[in-house]
Amino acid sequence: MRARSFFTLTLILLLTACSFGTPVPGEATFTPAPTASPIPTAGPTATLPAPLVILVVPADMNEVQSKAYQKTVYDLAQAQGFRFIVLNKLTQAELEPALKIVVDLSPDTDVAGLAPAAPQAQFLAINLPGIKPGANISILGGETTSMDKVTFMAGYIGAAITQDYHTGVLLRKGSADTGAIMAGMRAGQQYFCGLCNPYVGPFEEYPLVQDIPQDAKPSEYGAYADLLIRRKVDTMFIEPGVDIPELLQYLQTVGVLMIGTQSPSTSVSGWVVTLQPNYLEAMKAAFPELVAGQGGKAFPAPLSFDNANPDLFSVGKQNNARQVLNDLLSGFISTGVK
Repeated sequence: MRARSFFTLTLILLLTACSFGTPVPGEATFTPAPTASPIPTAGPTATLPAPLVILVVPADMNEVQSKAYQKTVYDLAQAQGFRFIVLNKLTQAELEPALKIVVDLSPDTDVAGLAPAAPQAQFLAINLPGIKPGANISILGGETTSMDKVTFMAGYIGAAITQDYHTGVLLRKGSADTGAIMAGMRAGQQYFCGLCNPYVGPFEEYPLVQDIPQDAKPSEYGAYADLLIRRKVDTMFIEPGVDIPELLQYLQTVGVLMIGTQSPSTSVSGWVVTLQPNYLEAMKAAFPELVAGQGGKAFPAPLSFDNANPDLFSVGKQNNARQVLNDLLSGFISTGVK
């Protein structure tokens, strides 16, 4: 009896052990799926710098003009949300990828060499000889104002501000512009006063002219100016290239009034007005096209008055002269030079 019970118990244990791990019919089995590799999340997006505008001005540029360009370009850049810096010299190191516009007034800049290295930027050369427009290089003053028109206005203004019309011209000996300069001066003076006969002596046919030899030293320029001063010349037009600082400082000390095409780098008390294209206004007009990448051309810059001294050239006389200038540029007045 006890042996039979032991056998029965053993049989039950064997049957139970065999059932472990055996799937129950109809019961679903679970197979673990492979774990997916984690997907990396994107980090913070890098903020690109705002487009950059660079103004390049010579270190010896007239202070008033330099400040005017700095303020104007700063305002134009700010209106677009651009960054803005001022340099005296532009090098390859400043040509960053975000560079958008370069406004350059320095003759020391290698515009033709730097512009291809920054094709995303627009370069605007202002009053820089030898620079030609094309690709991403633009210039101001595509139309060249003839010297006879410049000196027509110099003659007109000189006669308007000078007692007895005692005016003169200092120029470089052998200058190719000598004929145009003198013809324009005489035509402008006569337009203002007709025969322009002095009321008191000396009774010369003003404007008078004096040339300076090519090999003259800067310290000698004043001696050639003295030749006009001895003949009572009170106001002089000074040809570009002759208007060196040594001469301008000397003329200031002797009380001569001066008209030229380039403002002195430092203040000169006898400076009346600068006759040159209005580059500042022309730059403002060109800026939107540069922002749009539409450069590579010559933007117009008509002749205008700059750095006018109201104590020597009153506001009323300036207004009259501007009307004459408008008529001259519109072709209603002739200088007599073909």
